[in-house]
This record gives sequence, structure tokens and C-alpha cells, in this order.
Amino acid sequence: MPLPSGNQQWPPAALDSVRDKLTVWDAWYCGDPNALAAVYGGQGGTDPGGTGFFSSERGGWRAAVGRTLQRWFWGQPTPSGEQRSKLHVPVASDIARTSADLLFSEPPTVKGPDDTTTKRLGELVDDGLHGTLLEAAELAAALGGVYLRVVWDRETYPAPWLDAHPASNAVPEWQWGRLSAVTFWRVLEADGDRVIRHLERHEPGFILHGLYEGSRDNLGTKVPLTDHAATAGIARALTSGDAIATGITQLTAVYVPNMRPNRLWRGNPAAAHLGRPDIAGTEPLLDALDEVYSSWMRDIEIGKGRIIVPGAYLESNGPGEGASWDPDRRVYSPLNLLPRSGDGATIEAVQFQIRVTEHRDTAQDLLEQILRSAGYSTQTFGEQGDAAVTATEVVSRNRMSFTTRNRKIVYWRPALDTAVETLLAIDKVVFGTNVTVGPPTIEFGDSISEDPKTLAETAELLNRAEATSRDTLVRMLHPDWEDEQVEAEVDRILEETGRLVADPTLTGAEGPSDAGFPSDGGGSRP
Repeated sequence: MPLPSGNQQWPPAALDSVRDKLTVWDAWYCGDPNALAAVYGGQGGTDPGGTGFFSSERGGWRAAVGRTLQRWFWGQPTPSGEQRSKLHVPVASDIARTSADLLFSEPPTVKGPDDTTTKRLGELVDDGLHGTLLEAAELAAALGGVYLRVVWDRETYPAPWLDAHPASNAVPEWQWGRLSAVTFWRVLEADGDRVIRHLERHEPGFILHGLYEGSRDNLGTKVPLTDHAATAGIARALTSGDAIATGITQLTAVYVPNMRPNRLWRGNPAAAHLGRPDIAGTEPLLDALDEVYSSWMRDIEIGKGRIIVPGAYLESNGPGEGASWDPDRRVYSPLNLLPRSGDGATIEAVQFQIRVTEHRDTAQDLLEQILRSAGYSTQTFGEQGDAAVTATEVVSRNRMSFTTRNRKIVYWRPALDTAVETLLAIDKVVFGTNVTVGPPTIEFGDSISEDPKTLAETAELLNRAEATSRDTLVRMLHPDWEDEQVEAEVDRILEETGRLVADPTLTGAEGPSDAGFPSDGGGSRP
């Protein structure tokens, strides 16, 4: 299927509702007060994420919610003559980061169909895959999904790699619920109403590239890739027209949904298979939390201790220059007060109440509601202090968070399997490596590591009960070891404990001793 023709709306009209929600979610994720004020109130702002999806396409963050909903805290304009004092609490970005940490705080273990492929995968994984997965997981939690695409450039690097691409700059196509093609785009230039875009379309067997010169709302006319420095190198790699033949049948991009179903777009064929972000449905609570913290800070500002002094206490600055007081004396302003009967000149202290307890309790309840709706335990965000606990206690306290993690792994595992298999296919076809292309074995790391003392106590109890083998105990204590390392360690333990002795029936052979085991007279173990 060819690239889009010029003179059409971009992004496509079918994604208008998607664009509106992504505008809102991206504003919460970026955490820029200007973006939030623009999205909810239509006030001017810029794209803090720098993606080009919103600002360069629409001339600034537009009011995606609408000015009719003025009850939104961020939709209320700042009164004339006052400075904006609204405070933003970055809960949305904290949730996205925590989601990524729960999934990939430890790198996944990736193995191929054979030893040669596993070794090559180890090289590719060590080449930055862990960082890419952390970035991708955070973007997925923030925007509802993320794309992993296979990228290579033989002129600059001798291996392919995976790249995380945000869902905000992609137009997906679906067939029976599966991604059949996707078009990524980026804005290369935006000068007034003139916008230059680069489109990159992935479909089975091919990657198509196109350069377009249009307006903020229109794709415009297709121009040669050599017309812009950012795409001139791509033009040299084209194999047929505007396409690069990949040499494989797989699609060189996969979509990873954060969570499904997406409750908003079930009836939209163009978006029904997109995922939903962690903060979906919590936007009013996030808005209310910012309002509470802003009110709390306003109480602190109003409640600053001040004193009121008679005008006679002020020092004259000369004729026509008024009077003043040294700021270090904490004077609020001069007031011409009539002295009361029996009073001389007095200094009066003014201190308003700061409603700490009311604000803190309200904010805490809102935060708990947001985290529960997002699928996380409050303990995951450090609400129970830093007291030392075992890994079992950590899992118990964070049960909801780990349940959410397991649900996300259900979506991440097949997508990552496909992406790694495609990476191997490109590595073999484009770079000529001797790898076996096939589904890899991927094991997600533990987000919580047991402390050595607890592991040692568990191993001792299992060994005393003779309920497990030495091999299992070593693997329990060293889950990251390879089979060869485990076998060597078991042999060393048996040798040091006197269990590994020469077998009198096999010359030069060694085997585990039967010492300590009763015999039935035939030399066999019970």
C-alpha cells in the first residue's frame, strides 16, 4: 500500500478523538503548568514534550477539553493583575515512571533457539535494550501504548537495534485486532503555516519514506527526500521507488498496549485496539489534587507572620518620597490607627491560621483514589516509610501493584517476543550474522530482590528438611547464573563437604559419595 497522498488532513480525521485525549494525557505526563492551562482553558502555551504532535501541528496547545468546563481548576483563568499561583503535583509522571520500574528495573533475560543466537542476543541486549525498554514502558503507561521498531544504519553502526516510538506520532492500521501496518511521522520544520513532515510507513517486507511540505492541518505536497538534510541519507538506502525492502516477511514494528480494553474508543475501528494509560479516568482527581495543594500553598502565603505598626514608626525618605521601614523588621505596611484609650503607640502582630491537617488529609485521600484507580498500592510510592522489610512483606504490602505488573507483562511478553525475533531476522538478512531466527525465550526480572540473609535462612531450612537438591539451592541463591556456573558451584560444594569422592567402580571418574545414607546391603540408596 503506498504512502498517503498529499492534500489531506494530517493527522487523519479518524484519529481526532484520539488526538484530543492524547493531548490531555500528554499534558499531565509532561507536567507543564502552561500545557495544562492551555489544554483545559484554551490559554496560550507550548508543547513541553517537543514531539511536534501538538504544538507544531496546531500552533500551540489547544483546548482539548473546552472552555465550557470552567469548573476544571486548570481551566480557570488567572484574574487580571495577579500572578498565577497554581501548583502542579507530578503524580501522572510518577505513576508512569513507577510502572516502568516495576516492569524493567532489572533487565529481562533473553535467550535464543541455540547458543550462537543467545550469544548474539546478549550483545544486542547489552547495546542499550534495557534503557530502551525502560523508556518504552514509561511512554506506554503515560499515553496508553508504545511502538517498538527495528532500526538499522549500516553506514554508522554494525548491528540493528530497537527504538521506542510514542503512540502520539503514529497512525496504526489493524486487521483482526492485530497491527498490519503503521505510519510514523515527525515534523522537521514548522515556519508559520508551512510545515515539513517526514512519514515512515512500516508494512510487511517494506519500509516506505516520504517527505511532505504542507500546512498545520494539511499533509501537502510530496517532495524528494533529498530536499531536506534529515532525510537525504535515507534516499541513498531506497531499493525500489520510495521503499526499502527489508528482506523479511515480518512487520518491522510492533505495538505494545499498556492495558486493554480502552473504554473510550471501543466503537472506533481506527482506535479500538489501542491501549489505555494508567491515569485514564483519573483526570478530575488529578485536577482536584492540584487545587488542594495550591490552596495549601495559598494558606502558607497568606499566613506568613506580619506586624502592623503606626506610621510614626516609619523612617521618612525625604519630602515627597514617603516613608519606609527596614525589611528585616518584618513590617507589613503602615496604617494610620487612632490610639485606643490608655494605649500609646502599639505594634500589632497578625498571623492567620494555616489549615495543615485539612489540606493534608484531603490530598492523601485524593492520592489514594488516584493510585487505586491506576491499579497501584500506596505503599509502592513510599507511603509506609523506609523501615527495613523482607521481600515477602514488600510483595504483600504491594499486592495490587504486582497484580497490575503481571497484567502488563501479559501484553509485553508477546510484543517483545515478536520484536526480538524481528531483530534477529534483520540481523541475519541485513548484516549476514549466523543466527537462528525463531521465537526467543524471555524471562522478566524480579522487581524486588530478596535479601541474602532471608535467602540463606530459607536454603538452610530446605537443606535440613532434605526437601530439595544442591542444584536447586544454588539456583535459588544465584538466579542470574548460567547452567555451567550452577554445575561448577554444586561440584565445589560437594567437594568441600566431602560428598564428591572417587567412584571405585569407575576408573578416573568422580561422583557423589553415599556417605551419610543408609545402605540395604546392596550399596543402593533408600
